Amino acid sequence: MSSTQNLPGQHPAARLDESRRDTEPEPGFLRMPPQNMEAEQATIGTLMSTMGAAQRYFAEILETGIVAEEYYKPAHAMIHRAICDLRQAGEAVDVVTVAAELVQRGELTKVGGAAYLHSCIQAVPTIANGPRYAEIVRAKAYRRAAIESAQKILQYAYSEEGDEVDVRGLVEKELTAIVAGTPGLSAAPPVVDDIYLDYVDELEEIQKGRQIGLSYGLADLDTITSGMRPGNVTVIAAQSGVGKSTLALNAATAAAKAGARVMFSSLEMSSTELLQKIVAAEGMIPMHHLTRQGGLTPDGWKEVERLGRELFKTLPLRIHRPDHAALRDIESAARACVRKDGLDVLVVDYLQLVEVEQTRNITREQAVAAVSRGLKNLSVDLECHVIALSQLNDDGMVRESRAIKNDASVVIKVERPDVDEPESPRAGEVDLVIEKNRFGPRATVSAAAQLHYSRFIDMQSA
Repeated sequence: MSSTQNLPGQHPAARLDESRRDTEPEPGFLRMPPQNMEAEQATIGTLMSTMGAAQRYFAEILETGIVAEEYYKPAHAMIHRAICDLRQAGEAVDVVTVAAELVQRGELTKVGGAAYLHSCIQAVPTIANGPRYAEIVRAKAYRRAAIESAQKILQYAYSEEGDEVDVRGLVEKELTAIVAGTPGLSAAPPVVDDIYLDYVDELEEIQKGRQIGLSYGLADLDTITSGMRPGNVTVIAAQSGVGKSTLALNAATAAAKAGARVMFSSLEMSSTELLQKIVAAEGMIPMHHLTRQGGLTPDGWKEVERLGRELFKTLPLRIHRPDHAALRDIESAARACVRKDGLDVLVVDYLQLVEVEQTRNITREQAVAAVSRGLKNLSVDLECHVIALSQLNDDGMVRESRAIKNDASVVIKVERPDVDEPESPRAGEVDLVIEKNRFGPRATVSAAAQLHYSRFIDMQSA
C-alpha cells in the first residue's frame, strides 16, 4: 500500500501534515527569536554617554527594570554588567572605564574590543531616548521568554511523560512565571484593612484642626481646599496678565519655605524673571525698582542681600527651564529631582505650551488632554502635588476644559474685578473662583492683589 493512501476517516490534509511532521522542522524553530540589535546597542551606548548634565538618563534607563539577562547578544549582557558594577562602586562610567573593567574581567576581546564599545556610542540616535531603547530591549526579551515557556509546554505535551495532572501543573507553572515577568506588571492593590490605620491617623489630624496638605500661601484658600496633597493636580486658570503665574509662584515659594521640595517648570518666563518676582514678593520691593536702571535704593540692595543669605541659600525650590517644551523633558527633570532630594510640588507654567509626541490628525484638544493626563499620572507616580496653569479663552472658559477638569482635583479661576473696570470699588482685589474641589465645597475666595510686589495675600493681612 502506498504511504500516501488515505486511512479510513482521515482527511487528506491531515495525512499530508502527518507526513511532513517527521521530515520538516516546526516553522517556529526556524524563526529568529525576537530581538532588536539597534535598541540593544543604543541602550548600552546611552549608558556610556550619560556624563555631566545627561546623568539623569542613566538612572531612568535602570528604572525601566532592565537587567543584563534581557539582552539577546551575550556581549551586550557582559557590557551591561560591567557598567552596573562600576556604577555601584561609585566609579565614573564611560567608554574608557568600561573597557578597563572588561579587561580586568578578561572579557574585552569577547565583546569585540574597545572599538565595539565606541560603535555602541555612535549607534545612539538621541541619549534622551535611552529609557525608550531599554523598554524595547525588555519587550523583546519578554517575547523570547514567552516563546521559551510555550516550547517547554509543547515538548512536554508531545512527550509520553506524566499524566494530565502533570501537564496541567507544568502549564500553570510556566504561565504564572511568564505573567509575573511581564514588564511593568503591578502588584495587587492593598486591601482596605491595610490602609485603614493610615486613614484613621489622617482623620485624627483633620479633626484636631491640622492641615494635611501643603499651604498655597493663602489661609482662606487652604481652608476650602485642605491645601496641596500628593497625587493630586490643581489647575490655576486665568486670562493673560491677570496673575496666574504670580499665584502659582507664591504657592511654590510658600510650600518651599515650609520645607517642601518644589520644582517650578516655566515655559513662559526666564529664571531671572521668576527670581525678580520672588524677590519682590518676599522683600516687598516694587517690581519696577528691580527692572529699571538705578531703581533699587540702598535699602533695597540690603533687602536683596538679606534674601540671598537668609532665604535663597536654603530654599528647596528649583527653577526648570526646559530646552524643549516637551512633556517628556518635564517628566525627566521631575524624576531627576526625586532622585536628588525628593519632590513634593511640581508647577507647570503653562499647559497649552507643553508639547507631546503628536501623531497625524491629532487635535489640539487631544494634545492638551494628553499633557493633562500625563501630569496627573506623574503626580501619582512621584507622589507629589502638581500645579498646572492654564489659559482662559476670551469668553472666560478654560481652553480644552473638559480634559483639564477631568484630571484636576481642584480648579481655581483667577478673576480681577478691576481689569475691565479700573474705577471698580473692588480695585486691588482678586477673586479665586474654585470651580471644582474634591476636598470641599465650591466657593469664591477673595484676596488682595499686590501685583506691584508680585504677590497675593489674604484680605485680613491687607
